[in-house]
Amino acid sequence: MDATTAPHHIPPEMPQYGETYHVFELMQAMWLCKHLSSNLVMVEDLIARKFSSLAEVARKHYQKMKKLSSTLLIKLIQERLKEEDCIRRGWILDGIPETREQALMIQTLGITPRHVIVLSAPDTVLIERNLGKRIDPQTREIYHTTFDWPSESEIRNRLMVPGGISELETARKLLEYHRNIIRILPAYPKILKVINADQPCVDVFYQALTYVQTNHRSNAPFTPRVLLCGPVGCGKSLQAALLAQKYGLVNVHCGQLLKEAVADESKFGELIQPYFQKEMAVPDSIIMKVLSQRLSQQDSIQKGWVLHGFPKDLDQAHMLNSLGFQPNRVFFLNVPFDSVIERLTLRRIDPVTGERYHLMYKPPPTMEIKARLLQNPKDTEEQVKLKMDLFYRNSLELEEFYKHAIILNADQDPYTVFEYIESGIINPLPKKVP
Repeated sequence: MDATTAPHHIPPEMPQYGETYHVFELMQAMWLCKHLSSNLVMVEDLIARKFSSLAEVARKHYQKMKKLSSTLLIKLIQERLKEEDCIRRGWILDGIPETREQALMIQTLGITPRHVIVLSAPDTVLIERNLGKRIDPQTREIYHTTFDWPSESEIRNRLMVPGGISELETARKLLEYHRNIIRILPAYPKILKVINADQPCVDVFYQALTYVQTNHRSNAPFTPRVLLCGPVGCGKSLQAALLAQKYGLVNVHCGQLLKEAVADESKFGELIQPYFQKEMAVPDSIIMKVLSQRLSQQDSIQKGWVLHGFPKDLDQAHMLNSLGFQPNRVFFLNVPFDSVIERLTLRRIDPVTGERYHLMYKPPPTMEIKARLLQNPKDTEEQVKLKMDLFYRNSLELEEFYKHAIILNADQDPYTVFEYIESGIINPLPKKVP
């Protein structure tokens, strides 16, 4: 993509495609930056067995990796991670990066871990553990005099002390490790977990397991497409306005869009006008054309949107999805019938000033003003009941259609409701474990 042509126009299909095919989370990984300890090797074995379906567990010995140049080693890793099984299943990588240069080189190639775990222990403990290592020259299996001593005498008799594990050599390697690790860690500020490895390996394993099973919010661009559903009077318009104000989302009120189309005397407005004059419902086909035009505009694609007032039934929901406008956050705002009646039937308007009042929550300041207040015919108890009945007649099907919808109690302070909605947008949706 040529940077000189910015700003770039994002096709409407791109965000939906990325979310549908998990483009932003394709490379889910855990990296283990380890110290030199046989106990940590055992922990890696446990994790590898737990995640037996993962494609690759890199187990290259420290000395062997040193013989390869960083460029060649990372190129080999990149080629392996591009293979189909790694892309499909994910991978565990161990022992690299060892330097900040390697970390930056890996990031440049687009190899992005989802979890980074650093196993840490005091140097004295690590030196003692390293001194206990033994190797089987026939199988190349590594054993330990304390933690993993073989039961067969034949194996014990042929074990050898590997080179490079003396106290002096181990101390030198640890010094090099400490110089490098403090420069590596800042490369992974939000996905890093340091675990104390000076404890039983099973405890270390379960701490690592717990961490890699957590879901971080993706650092990839997340464009909220929010749908607010609920009966008349549940506060959808207020919540949409708060979301638009705080996060810059495009506030899309279906009814308001139709009115604006008529006021602007647009081609859609000419189609809508006769229905308004006769106080008839505007056909879904016309509504979808108006909605599609607004949601396809560049600000809606780039900033995201919050839609309310549509869909009202299952057919409309299918129509919305068929045109590619699939919300990635859906909220149902539930309010008891009595609360809705109280909210709407007590609303009044001053015909002189145009000021809006509520006989309970925002009463008029004087008796003179109160005497001239009028009620909108749509706010009569009979009309409110009809709209509530219509919504609840279709709400069950809508809830089943939007399986990941979040259902909220909206019969509370509106800013408390907003906090719940905000939390549902910021945090990842819970995933069902099969």
